[in-house]
Amino acid sequence: MFSYDNTVNLSQGCSLSNNDLTCSCSCTPDSTPTDTSPDFLYAHQSPYPPVCIKEQNPLYGRMMLDNMGGQESEMSTIGLYIYNSIFLTSDTARIAEIFKNISIVEMHHLKIFGQLADQLGESPRLWTHRQNRMFYWTAGYINYFTDLPKILLSALNGEKQAVRKYREQCQRIQDEDIQKCLKRIILDEELHIEILESLCKKYPI
Repeated sequence: MFSYDNTVNLSQGCSLSNNDLTCSCSCTPDSTPTDTSPDFLYAHQSPYPPVCIKEQNPLYGRMMLDNMGGQESEMSTIGLYIYNSIFLTSDTARIAEIFKNISIVEMHHLKIFGQLADQLGESPRLWTHRQNRMFYWTAGYINYFTDLPKILLSALNGEKQAVRKYREQCQRIQDEDIQKCLKRIILDEELHIEILESLCKKYPI
């Protein structure tokens, strides 16, 4: 049976100092998953920064909506990982549990992006803005694989794409409070990449 050490240290990626996580507004800090919670063994140990903004910005709000309900979004990742956790048989029950645990961390990301979208003036629905229209999220965005190596590789590629997307948003967004949320979420996604890379090596295509 596959075993995984939950104490993996990140070798690369964003690092946040205590100063980076200090919010300049008067909002209430978002609750941070504790290390003792089994559902958050797959979240980075750094605390989540407060979920707040400097001022409303429609462009930033649409970015957060796309992170929630676009084709490459937290909702797509959650749907895929729940499917994976259900589909995988008893022979790969440990991997099914890993996908379930990661999906719960992704749900926390979804909540953060929803809160940011709401504060930025957008309705925090599962939809995205394209060509002056709003499109609701659909399960058709998900690629459903039945072969374990392809399941793992698809998940790994999705996590890498999320990191690229959030880093690009950090460059475009000039609101430091939103940047802090994005950088903290990136730490989780990089941890997920390490987990999935180790699984892909064990079950190569």
